[in-house]
Amino acid sequence: MQKTLVLGDIRISNDLPLVLVGGLNVFESRDMALEVAETCQGICGKLGIPYIFKASFDKANRSAMDAYRGPGLEQGLEIFRDIKTRLHLPLLTDIHEPWQAKVAAEVVDILQLPAFLSRQTDLVMAMARTGALVNIKKAQFLAPHEMQYILQKFEAAGNENLMLCERGSSFGYNNLIVDMLAFGIMKNFEYPVLFDVTHALQIPGGRPGGADGRRKNIAALARAGVSQKIAGLFLEVHPNPELAKCDGPCALRLDRLEDLLSQVKELDVLIKNQTEIETA
Repeated sequence: MQKTLVLGDIRISNDLPLVLVGGLNVFESRDMALEVAETCQGICGKLGIPYIFKASFDKANRSAMDAYRGPGLEQGLEIFRDIKTRLHLPLLTDIHEPWQAKVAAEVVDILQLPAFLSRQTDLVMAMARTGALVNIKKAQFLAPHEMQYILQKFEAAGNENLMLCERGSSFGYNNLIVDMLAFGIMKNFEYPVLFDVTHALQIPGGRPGGADGRRKNIAALARAGVSQKIAGLFLEVHPNPELAKCDGPCALRLDRLEDLLSQVKELDVLIKNQTEIETA
C-alpha cells in the first residue's frame, strides 16, 4: 500500500497523478525567482499538474572555493516569503546544518536532505523534529535498498512525512547513471518517490572547478523515470542556462518546460491506468 502525503490541496503518492517539484538550482535574484515560479505555476495550472516551487539559498558543496553559493539563509528565506505571499505556492529548499532546520521550516513547506549529507544523523534528527515534510535525496554512493536506514532514522524521531528522491548513482569517475530498477526497490518502502532528472544528468568534475551536464537528454530520462510509476519529477529550470551560476549544463530551458510536461503527463496517465503484469 503506497503512502500518500498531503500538502494543502496537493496529494503526493506513487499511485496518484504526477507532481512537479521545479524551480531554480540556487537563487540568483529575486526577480528571476519570481519569474521562474510564476511561469512554472502557470504552465502546471494549464496542464493540471500539482506544483511545488524549489530553490536553494546556499549551495554549500560547490567544487571550487570561488564558485557562486547563493544569497544565504536570511536573504533566501525573504525571497521564499515573497513568493509565498504573491503566488501562494508550496515551497521546498535544502538545508545543510542542523540549526537551519527549525528556521527554514518556519517558511518553507518541505525540507530537503541533500544527497551528500543523507547519512548525517544529527541533521536527520533536526529535520525530523520540525514535523515538516522531508525530501530525502538518495546519495550517489548508496544503493537504493540502503535508503531504508535513513527512513528508519526519521521514523524513530517521529516523522513519517517523507519522500525519497532518485538523482543518479556514481559510475566510476565523473559520471552518473540511473538504474531504473532502483525506483521499484525504493517504492517497496511505500513512501512517494521523486526523480531528480536534471541532477542525474550531471557530469561531476566535467568542467574546471565544476560539473558539466547533458541537457539534451532531459526528455529521454524524464520519460524513462515516469514509466516507473512514480510520484513526481524534480526539475531545475533556468531562463538562460548558459548564464546560470550553478548547474547550467543540466538545467532545462524554461521555455521548453511546457512541451516536456505535456508529454510526461500523457505518459504518466497511461502508465498509472495500466494493470501491473506479474512476470515472476
